[in-house]
Amino acid sequence: MHDDIYDHDHPENFIIKEDEIVTDIEGLEMFSLKSVGIDIGSSTSHLIFSLITLRREGASLSGKFRVTNREVLYRSPIMLTPYLSATKIDTDRVNAFIQSAYQEAGLTPEDIDTGAVIITGEALKKENAQPIVENFAKYSGKFICAAAGHNHEALLAAYGCGAVDLSKAEHKTVLNVDMGGGTTKFSLVEDGVVTQTASISVGARLIAFDEKDTITRIEDPGRKMMKQMGHSVELGQKITDKMKEDFGAYMAKILFEIIEEGPNSSMARSLMVTPPFVNYKGFKQVQHIVFSGGVSEHVYNRDPKAYGDIGPVLGKNMREYLKKLPNDILREPLEGIRATVIGAGEYTIQASGNTSYVSNEKALPVHGLKVVQAPIREGESVSEALKQSLRKFDLPCFTSGLALSLSVSGVPDYQSVRRIAEGVFEVLKESDDPKCPLYLTLDLDIAKSLGGMLRDEFKVMRDIIAVDGIEVGDLDYIDIGECLGITEVIPVTVKSLMFPTTQSD
Repeated sequence: MHDDIYDHDHPENFIIKEDEIVTDIEGLEMFSLKSVGIDIGSSTSHLIFSLITLRREGASLSGKFRVTNREVLYRSPIMLTPYLSATKIDTDRVNAFIQSAYQEAGLTPEDIDTGAVIITGEALKKENAQPIVENFAKYSGKFICAAAGHNHEALLAAYGCGAVDLSKAEHKTVLNVDMGGGTTKFSLVEDGVVTQTASISVGARLIAFDEKDTITRIEDPGRKMMKQMGHSVELGQKITDKMKEDFGAYMAKILFEIIEEGPNSSMARSLMVTPPFVNYKGFKQVQHIVFSGGVSEHVYNRDPKAYGDIGPVLGKNMREYLKKLPNDILREPLEGIRATVIGAGEYTIQASGNTSYVSNEKALPVHGLKVVQAPIREGESVSEALKQSLRKFDLPCFTSGLALSLSVSGVPDYQSVRRIAEGVFEVLKESDDPKCPLYLTLDLDIAKSLGGMLRDEFKVMRDIIAVDGIEVGDLDYIDIGECLGITEVIPVTVKSLMFPTTQSD
């Protein structure tokens, strides 16, 4: 391996000397963005508008901007997601609700600089997602549209409720329990890193009813659990208070089985919609629990109102279980029902080093690549690390629209770079699209060597774009620009879903 594996030049005109004064000029050293976060789920939908202020980071003209202030401009009411049939969402009413929220906020779509549309649960089905996404297609480039499966939604909730920030700040292991209408998601957060996610079909709206207690909605898991307790439920039938109490208590029992030891009973195992945690040790491993999602408002006794579901009863039973635990285990979330997405606004504008690899300049520019971050540790399987990172986003294999972000430990040499190339090659062999470009970002200066090795030694024929010196994380999206003249420096814009880190957010 030649010495250039370690080279990483920074053009002199990117540097400001320490004794120079940098004027805080709008557009040069700071700028503001109006953002909107839109969450469309199987049970509820809502919006939040924010004003984001970004300033250039540090004294050097590095090209990086960081959020320094976030002001909430408007929070919409929480709408129960309307349905035309058992599975088909009334997208016209959803769009009308979104337009109404813009009007209430005193904003128009043209006023918004950036946004995130997060689609989860029943809304993910093609008949629902397609018209929702098409509604935002005209704002392409401004909006991140993320279809979040069970694991991805768990990841979003862990960041959004503050569990990740709590774990990172206190160096503790935190369990986030995100309780929604159709499922409950679990995220294990160790020292600020979401290491495992899981989901189970336990939720407040598995059975829904009107103001006269007439059942209007029954999901199969709800019917299954009620049958286990000896209750028969059908659409149009009345649900009694005893049935509500029994159902809420039974679901709480199952959730605490998962929290304390994982799914051991046959019912809990049958309700899992993802694989459970691996080698989970319960409270021997977890120091804090943070609840989020719509039902968390009832768990923390913030909202006594019933919304035609089991939420208040489930929340009450969860509180009874929590009384058995030490007081310091339970922590408050920064956001409860609004945890899934708070907004998109943090634009980190970065520039690559001079050791990037571009096999075909026609593959640039590219917009809105979803970052899949994978830690590459010495002695561990590179391909398995990449596959595990793909699974966090409910992706069975490498596909188009992704940027694989490799965080590499240790000092690179020929053997270690070849090991990484071999792992990437193994993942590419299972791709569902043999022609889509491979976009790589790296935190070490090995992009040129890695890209060249993939092309020359492993004969990867798809376009390869590898850039180094770029900092990204979970839930980021990136735009990669064209090479800047003869410098080979590549501008990269990182679009982050932005979540609160303090109670004042």
